[in-house]
Amino acid sequence: MRIDVVSIFPEYLAALDLSLIGKARREGLLDLRVQDLRERTTDRHHTVDDTPYGGGAGMVMKPEPWAAALAEIAETSPVPPGRKPLLIVPSPAGAVFTQAMAHELAAEPHLAFACGRYEGIDERVLEWAAERFEVRPVSLGDYVLNGGEVAVLAMVEAIGRLVPGVVGNPESLVEESHSDGLLEYPVYTKPAVWEGRAVPEVLLGGNHGKIARHRRNEQLRRTAARRPDLILALDPATLNAKDRDTLWHAGFMLDQGRIVRRPDAGGDPEAPAHPA
Repeated sequence: MRIDVVSIFPEYLAALDLSLIGKARREGLLDLRVQDLRERTTDRHHTVDDTPYGGGAGMVMKPEPWAAALAEIAETSPVPPGRKPLLIVPSPAGAVFTQAMAHELAAEPHLAFACGRYEGIDERVLEWAAERFEVRPVSLGDYVLNGGEVAVLAMVEAIGRLVPGVVGNPESLVEESHSDGLLEYPVYTKPAVWEGRAVPEVLLGGNHGKIARHRRNEQLRRTAARRPDLILALDPATLNAKDRDTLWHAGFMLDQGRIVRRPDAGGDPEAPAHPA
């Protein structure tokens, strides 16, 4: 997979040389290139921003440097003829990044990231880029950062680790939080008792069926407590009788083919839920 990142702070992306992503770069699994946008300017001050039309606070990133950087990326893209590389623009006005999106993007041959700063990139850049890229504004969540670099670090790590060969044991990707719509179960290691706290006994017994059931229950309980919205979004068809029993005790029930909160457990029983 090829990944291009354009930023006015390329040193911000130095963390991509560390850990598994850095190892994947060195082994050739990820062709990750970071470009300094200021190198695409033509004035001696390397200006990348200017005042906004219509007034208002802050500055807006100029279109010319962005066009120069993105044109070269598009021209050297390894995508097959008839396809466009994908340009991701970190933005609080974008679709929220999820694990499902990470899996989708990990299958792409070429991703480019445009790290905006100040009040953002001149909107005409995105319109122009749409002729050469599939443009997708993406948000980490409902908050605002100073620039796109932090978001790119998070997204590249989430996507890159899903590329085959990047994570040594691919089975470790299967039981993670959000891989099945639930949060991950608690994990433990030696010693069996630490500071008076014991590892759950079922994990010490070697009965893999009971261990799997215990972990599934813990997933459901943890998700119900921390992210009830994920419980409400589950497809009831994926739940067996033991799952439903665990959810009942966690305050949820099935009602007319959908998951809702139990009225006697508090909350809104009519909260939106996934249709059966």
